[in-house]
Amino acid sequence: MKPNQHVNQLRIIAGRWRGRKLSFAPVPGLRPTPDRVRETLFNWLDPFVQGARCLDLFAGSGALGIEAASRGAAEVVMVDYDAVVVATLREQLQELGFSGAQLVQQDVNSWLTGKAAPFDIVFLDPPFRENRLPACIERLEDNGWLAAGTRVYIEAEKTYIPDLPDSWELYRSKHTGQVGYHLAKCV
Repeated sequence: MKPNQHVNQLRIIAGRWRGRKLSFAPVPGLRPTPDRVRETLFNWLDPFVQGARCLDLFAGSGALGIEAASRGAAEVVMVDYDAVVVATLREQLQELGFSGAQLVQQDVNSWLTGKAAPFDIVFLDPPFRENRLPACIERLEDNGWLAAGTRVYIEAEKTYIPDLPDSWELYRSKHTGQVGYHLAKCV
C-alpha cells in the first residue's frame, strides 16, 4: 500500500491478527463498526466463529469480516458496491495472507437474489439513513441464505428497531453513541 493512500485506519481486536492496524478506503459515509461494538459483538459470537462461513454485507472497511477471519472463520464472503472499497479489501486480505475470502463488487440487494448457500453468521451493516435493512432481511430470509441457528448481526441508527421475520429471535441488543446493534438467531 502506498504511503498516504488511505488515511483511515481500524484495529483488529483479537485473534491471529490482534492489534494489527489496517487502512480502509476513504469513501464518504464509510464508518467502520467501532472497536467497542466489535468487541461486544464478537464476545456474543465467540462460540460460533471458529470454522464458520460468514457473510459480510455492505463490507465497507472490512472490520467485521476481517475480525471474523482473524478469530478463525473458515470462509468470509464480503459484498460491497464500491470498486475502491473492494480493491482496498483485496489489498488488506492479501497483506494478511487470508485465502478464505471471496470479494464481490455488486449491489447487496441484487447479489442476494442470486444462487444462495446458507451461512453461519451474517453481518448486516448498511449505510445509515438509506432504509436498506428491510429488503435485505427479506431476501436473506426468503432466498436460502440462512440455516437454523444462523446468527445475524444488524447495525443501524440508535433509534432503529429491526422488524424481524417470525423465524428470527432477537436475543442481544445494545446501543452506544448513535449506533444500535443487535444479534438475532434464526430458529
